[in-house]
Amino acid sequence: MARALRFSGVAEAGLYALPPSELEVLRYVVQEPGVGLTALARALGMQASNVSATVRSLVGRDLVTREPDPADRRSVRLKPTVHALHGMALIEEAWAESFAAALADLSPSQRESFTAAIPAMVALAEALKSRR
Repeated sequence: MARALRFSGVAEAGLYALPPSELEVLRYVVQEPGVGLTALARALGMQASNVSATVRSLVGRDLVTREPDPADRRSVRLKPTVHALHGMALIEEAWAESFAAALADLSPSQRESFTAAIPAMVALAEALKSRR
């Protein structure tokens, strides 16, 4: 499902050229503005060097800003730009529309089964997050 939805809405948001890793980092920065590089790498299960390169690209695209950490001037905090917030809102809207349309194509019993499985999927996602 994630792969099928991933690129839906990206073109509409003007973020079509973003590689999947940049899209994932951008989504996290939008959800957690002010996150540091180390925390971001840990949260996404990425190597710090890969996160740094990805962030440099996002900064170059005017999607993320680096701001000094007031508690430690050697560290930076990442924040989404207005362009990023607008683009991600468009992407999330397109994802919701695609998901709703696909759900509407399912039979009532399939939708019921899917709805009943949601708590288990949420628990599985939390269990996977705790293993990082």
